[in-house]
Amino acid sequence: MGYTITEKILMAHTDLKEIAPGRLINARVDIALGNDITAPIAIREFRAAGGKKVFDRDRVALVLDHFTPNKDINSAQQCKTVREFAVEHGITHFYEGGQVGVEHALLPEKGIVLPGDLVIGADSHTCTYGALGAFATGVGSTDLAAVLLTGELWFKVPESIKFVVYGKPQKWVSGKDLILHIIGRIGVDGALYSAMEFTGETIRALPMADRLSMANMAIEAGAKNGIFPPDEITREYVKPRAKRPYAFYTSDPDAVYAQTIEIDASRLEPQVAFPHLPSNVRAISQAGEVKIDQSLIGSCTNGRIEDLRVAAGILKGRKAAPHVRLIVVPATPFIYRQALQEGLLEIFMDAGAVISPPSCGACLGGHMGILAEGEKSVATTNRNFVGRMGHPRSEVYLAGTAVAAASAVLGRIASPDEI
Repeated sequence: MGYTITEKILMAHTDLKEIAPGRLINARVDIALGNDITAPIAIREFRAAGGKKVFDRDRVALVLDHFTPNKDINSAQQCKTVREFAVEHGITHFYEGGQVGVEHALLPEKGIVLPGDLVIGADSHTCTYGALGAFATGVGSTDLAAVLLTGELWFKVPESIKFVVYGKPQKWVSGKDLILHIIGRIGVDGALYSAMEFTGETIRALPMADRLSMANMAIEAGAKNGIFPPDEITREYVKPRAKRPYAFYTSDPDAVYAQTIEIDASRLEPQVAFPHLPSNVRAISQAGEVKIDQSLIGSCTNGRIEDLRVAAGILKGRKAAPHVRLIVVPATPFIYRQALQEGLLEIFMDAGAVISPPSCGACLGGHMGILAEGEKSVATTNRNFVGRMGHPRSEVYLAGTAVAAASAVLGRIASPDEI
């Protein structure tokens, strides 16, 4: 009996000769991630356990991306805690200020996470790195503390669900639309504690930005991880960035899956997830008349240069509707500089946008785009729970970049074909 890519990576990080879904294992961790919200708790527990030295200062990443630049005294104190810990332990991958980016865009860009890695992060969207062919999953802050101490963590080996995607996507349909459709189809618990493995002709043609967007939202279907078999597109992305060895794993032909789901991408329109679940998905043609107050383009799901180019192509020569706040958040300083050099930021400013420094703030309702009572926002983010971006009686509609840009112009949720 063969193994899936997820099973192979997990087994490679143990001394086991065989592995099976449901088995509890202890595995070695390649990269451990914390941010300015989750790392302070891990640091406290690390010290409470008597920790004097992290397991490997080159294998820890600390990214101050949620409430920075510090929005208040409490956030400043949290960042101070992480900063002092990073200095004390000589953490190689510590990012703040002008170097900080949205963590799940920054780590792949910097070559910190690589194919074949086992990555944990005290942030639920750590599953993003599965786009590179890594096993990556979110954990709690106390689990992060355990890894900081030992470099290892326990896991239950997940079952795998194979998603076979075929057909040429229509114009404007991106990886974000594919994953929204999948979540809408299986539900927010449809892949509970499972590995979502994406394959098929459509997947093999997807650029890395789309793969990152899809893997990012595996958690929204309840998955333990999302993963893409690495290929030449992976190699082209990773080769100029990697500073250490990496490995490509693929599933065996006789690997066992809990189920296989096929999707014809050619039949899909751009998708919109209505409040208050990522699974409450409708095709754009079924969205109806939903007026918006805000359009947010950015986040670890859709803040990459490819997303900004799509948005700029739609917004060029146009302006956001008078009652719409358009917020654009390049995900990293490198992406920000690219957008500046390509003239994209000027297009956004001409359209009336506010351009934010790289930040997770608006996505989690922290700062830089909070919604008031009754307000509605279309957003390229990944989660639209009650109160996610502000007031409990506000509403968040998840969409791809093209829909978010078109909606900003028309003042309502809209297809880019309308303009």
